[in-house]
Amino acid sequence: MAEHGNAVDELMAMSTEEILQAQLELYHHCVALVKSMALKAATDLRVPDVIYRRGGAATLSDLAADTGIHPTKVAHLRRIMRVLTTSGGVFSIQNSDDGGTPVYKLTRVSRLLVESSRHELSAMVGVLVDPFAVTAFFSIPKWFTDERAASVSLFEVAHGCTRVEMVAKDASYGGMFHAGMTSDSRFILDILLRESSGVFQGVGSLVDIGGGHGAVASAIATAFPQIRCTVLELPDVVAGAPADIGNVEFEVGDMFEYIPPADALLFKWIFHVWQDEDCVKILRQCKKALPPRDAGGKVIIIDTVVGCGSQQVTVSSEMQLWLDVYMMYVDGEERDELEWKKIFLEAGFSDYKITPVLGFRSLIEVYP
Repeated sequence: MAEHGNAVDELMAMSTEEILQAQLELYHHCVALVKSMALKAATDLRVPDVIYRRGGAATLSDLAADTGIHPTKVAHLRRIMRVLTTSGGVFSIQNSDDGGTPVYKLTRVSRLLVESSRHELSAMVGVLVDPFAVTAFFSIPKWFTDERAASVSLFEVAHGCTRVEMVAKDASYGGMFHAGMTSDSRFILDILLRESSGVFQGVGSLVDIGGGHGAVASAIATAFPQIRCTVLELPDVVAGAPADIGNVEFEVGDMFEYIPPADALLFKWIFHVWQDEDCVKILRQCKKALPPRDAGGKVIIIDTVVGCGSQQVTVSSEMQLWLDVYMMYVDGEERDELEWKKIFLEAGFSDYKITPVLGFRSLIEVYP
């Protein structure tokens, strides 16, 4: 009761300005998802493409005409664009000197959403701002307190199946998910090959574990024709892979049971889906498949290392923390360096190297 009284006393001692500021911050946290929803709507309507096709500048009327907005909703589109120009700078707005109609322009963020862009990531907006994921978070109190719910993932509590099962049984959801993962893979491999291509030097064979439809393996095989690249995936994923993927082989398998031998084993955004004990099981299979370190054997991981990079609170560090909570919806997690080291050593690996060259993610090399 004393603590309760102290809290009330502290609130009563606050000035009106402080109380109103506290209310503002509380409500701001509550409605922060509006920016995500606005971004998803603008992406689905292909607003960045309209601006690009209009020569890089488009009026509200241009956007309405080219996206097929119903005449009664043009004013509402303006409200969405106002959020996306003033909060986060997804778009910019420029008023003409003569007081004419203002125009919207692309920023470095929205350029990533243009269809013809080499680094297009519009499909990833659909993956991250996913109604199935968002609704799962409403089950957190039950997941935390109910014994039966605690034994499965948040996704299962909300939807009655795992995300993997949903991807397999729902064609539209699965298509959206694989398209997003493919776009992210192309993006990150382009950066990796530009900044740290040395990671593939001396590698004669590589297996991309959980490599989806082969975007990563294809990029590596194109850049390094001498590397024999294989993708290890589940049967339904391999069945949906494109026929023309270049010099890449697909192998059906379960990484918990067997991983094909290779000089290097690649995991892009795989471990953050699994708990520590599962990661250890996967890495032990890796150890069986790899040659010794002095023969070039290693695991290459593209994933988040929480706290790696700037020690200040930045967009990158905040993204790492948000993503850690976000991954709870599939019972996954992001890890700091000590947590990564723990699973590496427990799986029988002797050394590792972290290179923070991929934005909020890092390149991790693990050696047997």
